[in-house]
This record gives sequence, C-alpha cells and structure tokens, in this order.
Amino acid sequence: MSTTAPPTPAKDQELNPRLAAEARYSEAAERLGLDEGLKKLLRVPEQEITTYIPVVLDDGRLEIFVGYRVHHSTARGPGKGGIRYDPDVSLDEVRALASWMTWKCAVVNIPFGGAKGGIICEPTIMSKGELERMTRRYTANIFEFIGPELDVPAPDMNTNEQTMAWIMDTYSMHRRHTSTAVVTGKPLDLGGSRGRPEATGRGCMMVTNEALKRFGLRAEDTRVVIQGFGNVGGMAARLMVEAGYKVVSVVEWDAAVYNGNGLDIRKLLDYRQQTGSILDFPDAENIRREEALFQPCDVLLPAARENVITSKNARQLQCKILCEGANGPTTAAADDILSEMGIFVIPDILANAGGVTVSYFEWVQDRQGFFWNEGMVIDRLQEIMVAGFNDTLRYAEKYGVNNRIAAYMLAVDRVAFASSLRGIYA
Repeated sequence: MSTTAPPTPAKDQELNPRLAAEARYSEAAERLGLDEGLKKLLRVPEQEITTYIPVVLDDGRLEIFVGYRVHHSTARGPGKGGIRYDPDVSLDEVRALASWMTWKCAVVNIPFGGAKGGIICEPTIMSKGELERMTRRYTANIFEFIGPELDVPAPDMNTNEQTMAWIMDTYSMHRRHTSTAVVTGKPLDLGGSRGRPEATGRGCMMVTNEALKRFGLRAEDTRVVIQGFGNVGGMAARLMVEAGYKVVSVVEWDAAVYNGNGLDIRKLLDYRQQTGSILDFPDAENIRREEALFQPCDVLLPAARENVITSKNARQLQCKILCEGANGPTTAAADDILSEMGIFVIPDILANAGGVTVSYFEWVQDRQGFFWNEGMVIDRLQEIMVAGFNDTLRYAEKYGVNNRIAAYMLAVDRVAFASSLRGIYA
C-alpha cells in the first residue's frame, strides 16, 4: 500500500504545515527516484514525545501545559531544532518544523538531523517565574531525549537565551556536571557563540547578495520589504541597510510603515523599543498591513510566521526575489504560482539556515572548549551559506525544477545517502 502524499495539499488543508512539508518531500523523492523503502523511512519521524507539564502559577493555582518534542531524523547527526512557546503550537506544526530542520541542516551540509519542540501556552501573560518553572519541568520531562550527542534544542518563537540557560542548568543538574553543549542560543557567559543573535538575518542577507548577482542588481539599487521585525526581520533589516540596501517598508503584526527613500532602521528599532509598536513612526507613513506585502519591490523578505503567502494572494506579489526568513511562509499550493510568475524564490530551508549554522558553530565551540571571534564566525557562515545557495541552484539547473524543489532534492539526497550507508538496524 502506497503512503505517498499528493503533490499538493487539498485546498481545505492548504494551511496544514505537515501536509505542506510532506508534499514537497514527496515531489523531491519522486524526482530523485528514491527507493520506496527509503521514501517511507524519511517521511515519518523517528519518535514523538507528548508530555504534560504541571506548573504552580504565581497565584497558587496548578495548571497543566502540553509540550512536544519530535525527532524527525538523526541519520546525519544529533537532532537539532528550536523550542517555541505559543497558544497555536500543535503536534502537526512541530512535526513539520522537525522535518524542515532535517532538510535545512542537510541543505547547508552541517552534521545535524532534525528535531523541534513546543509548549502550548500564552507566554505574554506568564511571569518570568512561571516561565522558568514550566521550562524546567518540560526539560526534566524530556531529559532522556535530549543531549549533546542526541538532540540539541535552541530558541524559537517566544523563547530566548534565558530559556536556553534554564534548560542547560536543569539538564546539567540532572547529569551532575555542567553540559553547555546540550542547547545552543545561550548567553555568551554560558557558552554562547558570538554572532548568534544576528545569524539568521545575516544568512538571509548573504543568500540575497548571491541572488542579486543573477539579476545584475547592486544592493544600493535594491528596494526591500520586510514582514516581521523581531530577531530575524529586525536583524536582517539592520544588516541590509548597513550593506547599502534600501528597506522601504516594514510590516508587523499591528502596523506597517513605508518610506520610499528607505527607512532609518536603527531609529525604527529604537522607536519600537520605546513605544512597543512601529505604528506612527515619525519618519515614515502608515500603510495598510493587508497591502504592504504586495508593494512593488526587488526583494520581499517574510520573517514572521507560516502561511503568509497562499494560493489566494500569491499572484498579488510584485517582487523579483522572495527570500524566506520565516519557516514555511509560503504554502505548497502557492509554489507553482510563484514559479509561473518567474519570482526567484530563496526557500526557507536555505534562506534562514544561518541560525542553525551558527548554532552548529556554538555546539562545536562548547565541545572544544575554544571560542571563536566574531570575524571567524561570519567568515565561516558566509562560506557555508554561499555553498548551500550554489548547490541548490546546481540541482535546479540539473533537474529543471524550481529552487524550492531543488533545495528539497539536495537535502533528501544527502539524508537518503547517509541512511543507506547506515542501513536499517533490526
């Protein structure tokens, strides 16, 4: 009985991230002519953990939170993937994100597999103490499933270096020795890496630089629209402006601002820090969020959440280059539309791989006990991101496919090869 997923999720399932991930995987595996057994092996996770997390809240009430950790593949190395805290966390979402981590690590050829975790909660209304207690109990519950040689978590949506410090400390207390390499994205003073906060945004800029060469564009002549102004979008915006790009619009969850001559990103970051919003930024005009993504621009960089570009709105895009800073911002049903329109897509599993690449550097430094300066981190990140970009384009040209399927084919090819070499233990 075949377990092959349809090429594209049905319309009513378009926003299901697991189905989107499976659709792209299935197309890549078919085009590679992958062995049927390997297809089945790489389609499913190795294991999924659902855990219930009791937490005593500040008012004395006991609340039970639901948490997940999914290991998709460890064929090429330990699992690697973030932990997110959000009310919309679901097992399907975590499964999809874990598989994307497998392919992301393989695209840039670093020795990790894919994993992901999450807790269903509303972190914005929780105190620091409540978040710490929840994090530590979650860590204790999944203790046997994480570790430097097994699965290395990192920050994701609504988690940060403080969260990683709590996880590292809890794990170390159980191990009875300090284990800095159990997580990445830690504070510098606890074994973090220089260049990590900027890594995802910097990686987006690096691959965009490579894409500009194909269009004969200079950064100074390139108009950029960025959706999301958090760690990825904010860092990408700052670094791109410093490199000469003209960021004309920033779109956030509550507002969008525009300046045709280019936004002063440092001032905008300061303004958001002071007011909590980008709305009414003095050096720009407010524009409708619903229209902001569809402005004429050279580069569109969605850096927020999944499912921003769908079959319903893809034809409204007016960009030359789509650089996916977020995970899964484009649905599988929108892929063919973007190809028809001739938009050059830098897919998420390549575009935002700068974060996991510098996480790899952090893991290496922790295990060596020897730490690099920022220049070394940036140079090595540049080398890996450019290699991943060029490898992806070679697959696109060789197989006559769009960049997204090419990236999946490259990744699936590498993971399948490692799985074949290892064989099946029985």
